Amino acid sequence: MKETMLKLSKKMLFAIEAVVDIAYNAAGEPVQSRDITARQGIPKRYLEQTLQQLVRADILVGVRGPRGGYRLARERRRITLADIVSVIRSMETSDDPIEDPAGSPLGKEVVRPLWRELQDEMMVALTRITVEDLCNRARDAGLRSGIEESPDFII
Repeated sequence: MKETMLKLSKKMLFAIEAVVDIAYNAAGEPVQSRDITARQGIPKRYLEQTLQQLVRADILVGVRGPRGGYRLARERRRITLADIVSVIRSMETSDDPIEDPAGSPLGKEVVRPLWRELQDEMMVALTRITVEDLCNRARDAGLRSGIEESPDFII
C-alpha cells in the first residue's frame, strides 16, 4: 500500500472523534451514527463511509436492526490511534509530494527523507496512544459520557 503524507485531514479527525465517541458513550448498546453526528457535529456524508471502513478494518462492528449502530470490535485499550489513522490514510487519495519524481537534489536527498522519518516517528507515537487514553482525557476534561464505568467491549 502506498502511504500518503501524514496530515490531519477532516476525515481523519472525524474518524478519531467517531471511534472515541463510540467508546465513550456506548452503554452496552450500539451507538447510532445519528447520535455521533448530533454530539460531534460530524457531517453524515463523511461519517457513514468512514464508519464502514472502520468496520472492514475490524476496529468497529456494525450492528443491524432498529436498535443497531456501531460498537468497538476490541477493547478500547487495544485500539490505537495508529490503527485508525492507517485506515483513513488508505482511504485518502491525494497525491503525496514526497513521491513526486520531480524536484531538486536537495529536496530528494535531504528534505523528503527527513519528512519520511518524521512521518514514521509520528506513526510510532500513535501506536502508543489508545482509544482508552482519549476516553480518559475526555473524562478528565469533564466531558459527560453516556456511561460511567460500563464494559467497552461486548462478546
